[in-house]
Amino acid sequence: MNQRVQSGLSKYLSEERIARFWVFQLAGWTGLSIVSYFSLNLWYDQPEAAYVGHNILQSLLGVIVSWPLRYVYRRVWDDSLVLRIIYISIAVVVFAGLWALLRLAFFQWMTNETGIWSDFGGWFFPSIFIFMCWTALYHGFKYYRLAGEEHDALLRMESARNFETARAARAEASAREAQLEMLRYQLKPHFLFNTMNAIQSLVATKRNERATEMINALSDFLRYSLYSDSKQFVSVKDELAAVNRYLLIEQARFGERLRVEMNATEEARDELLPSMLLQPLVENAIKYAIAQSEKGGTLMIEAYCDATHLNVDVTDSGADVSARGDAGTSGVGLSNIRQRLEACYADDYSFELHRTAEGGVRAAVRIPLGHSEAMN
Repeated sequence: MNQRVQSGLSKYLSEERIARFWVFQLAGWTGLSIVSYFSLNLWYDQPEAAYVGHNILQSLLGVIVSWPLRYVYRRVWDDSLVLRIIYISIAVVVFAGLWALLRLAFFQWMTNETGIWSDFGGWFFPSIFIFMCWTALYHGFKYYRLAGEEHDALLRMESARNFETARAARAEASAREAQLEMLRYQLKPHFLFNTMNAIQSLVATKRNERATEMINALSDFLRYSLYSDSKQFVSVKDELAAVNRYLLIEQARFGERLRVEMNATEEARDELLPSMLLQPLVENAIKYAIAQSEKGGTLMIEAYCDATHLNVDVTDSGADVSARGDAGTSGVGLSNIRQRLEACYADDYSFELHRTAEGGVRAAVRIPLGHSEAMN
């Protein structure tokens, strides 16, 4: 089908060029006839029908004689410039001579004038000038058409390149979105298994009131989680509210052993960050610090801005054990965070874990200001 379309297009363009050639051909020779009438017939006071008829006839002869020149010039178009000049010069002389010969013969026949063949040069050299003009106009129009076609081809190439670029960008965005969705959904089973185990533990120990509180808190947290699925980014304020719901669930487990401090500047609260980013950091701190200490511990969450970036820190007070080792500094959750940050911000982010003087761990996330808002 595509070949038929291309064939039809080529046929249409070919027919259009032929029609355009004949329009200019007839218009040009008609114009010559009009000029000849005013410059010869009227100037030399030759209003007789024979002279006017010859004027019209010589233009018709010009149409017929010049027509084959089109095919001669097309035939030599791809030759070298020197050969083209030679062929064109010969063609101009030959066809101009033929036209002059026919004009002179018909002029003598139609007007009955005699002794005019001695003035053949006076007919021949103007004929050369006219055919040179014909040649110049033919090449001028052809170059103009080729320049227009080249311009259109460049526009089509640019349009195709822009289309391919846009399609590649859409594909990349879709792939990135799919990757982010996969990474976010990896968090939910991990979190749900831990929460359900905790609820099961509360039920097993007959702490039904605590279990009820945890179920209600879990319901609120899951409601937020489902809502955030439609958003790649959320505000720090909303993310902290979601973390607070999660901590209510954990406080149902740990009671007074879990102490929480949240500090976020007004500027930072309105900034955006990937949704559900803080929950695995908080869960990691509780698992490896608070849960490991008989006295519990303090979890501090801070959000603040510098000149170019949003900073979010999650710090635990550490476990009262002699050696924590590498526990809580690696794992699926932290690897997930790194992948999400890389997918969202490429190289313009940092995610670092530092030991604190108290033996705890500070997880520090640094992402560009305003970047996530543009992507959301």
